[in-house]
Amino acid sequence: MKESVKEYYGKTLQGSADLKTDACATSTEIPDYVKQAIGQIHDEVVTRYYGCGLLAPDLLEGKRILDLGSGSGRDAYVLSKLVGEHGYVVGVDMTVEQLDVANRHIDYHTEKFGYAKPNVEFIKGYIEKLDELGLEDNSFDIIVSNCVINLSPDKEAVLSEAYRLLKPGGELYFSDVYSDRRVPQELVDDPVLYGECLSGALYWNDFHNLAKKVGFADPRLVEDRPLGIDNAAIEKKIGHISFFSATYRLFKLDQLEPACEDYGQAVIYKGTIAHNEKALLLDKHHWIETGRTFAVCGNTYNMLRETRFAPHFEFIGNWDNHFGIFEGCGTSLPYDAVALSATEEADGGCC
Repeated sequence: MKESVKEYYGKTLQGSADLKTDACATSTEIPDYVKQAIGQIHDEVVTRYYGCGLLAPDLLEGKRILDLGSGSGRDAYVLSKLVGEHGYVVGVDMTVEQLDVANRHIDYHTEKFGYAKPNVEFIKGYIEKLDELGLEDNSFDIIVSNCVINLSPDKEAVLSEAYRLLKPGGELYFSDVYSDRRVPQELVDDPVLYGECLSGALYWNDFHNLAKKVGFADPRLVEDRPLGIDNAAIEKKIGHISFFSATYRLFKLDQLEPACEDYGQAVIYKGTIAHNEKALLLDKHHWIETGRTFAVCGNTYNMLRETRFAPHFEFIGNWDNHFGIFEGCGTSLPYDAVALSATEEADGGCC
């Protein structure tokens, strides 16, 4: 299957128009500052982009970022612009043709962004074998991936290696495709369904459990959308399964608990993060308005207090009193069948 994926993305697909479904296409509304960065990316890099989400979390200036499955380099180059000249981006991909496109335009983007030297590099390798690439433990502030982990035959290894490489308080912020049930093996073995980012998708609850197993105790869903399959042949094969594009953030924090526990804590967002002056979307259930006292569970408290977000918040409460599970937290399918606006999705503090 690994060779099949290489063939599909290296030779079969020559551009995003060759995709048979919208699983590897981004429909998320793009913020203006990210649009400006994308507008500076070389046309060939953009043409060979296959992604299902938008990988631009907040507070990137000066950060060291790893892009898993960087492809032609679109996300890596956008991030290299957003981290600034003193930040650094490493892209890893297994497809020679995609790496050739990315490496061809390093000097172009260095000059375009006005940097004295490149702040991005691309490495050939497998995202489930990052231990073979000489990357040091605890060496990245943020790891991103855009619709690629579903293509890996060993997703546990990918998540485990990401955990190893992140600095304490760092995060894996990535978009991928998930299913509402486990995909039968005969469909997983179909090279077209796999290459289209469908049959390699994890059942969402298996993903949650796998993330927790490797150390990411409390996976946070940021946004999601249902995927359409506008192809009769593919619909006939796999249309009985619902698929979703979803963006998650997984923090590397030892203090996180398996469940969202209530300690009577709260935070106040200062409105000091660029492009988020009125509110900050931490995840789908945490749309935190500036200046408003916002009740949070212990995990959310730590996600803000023990990470790069800490200077932008005031913290209320301690760990002296425990009030049980944070009200409203559930275990059913977390995705929406119909897309909602950010304020509709995150008007409460449920974890």
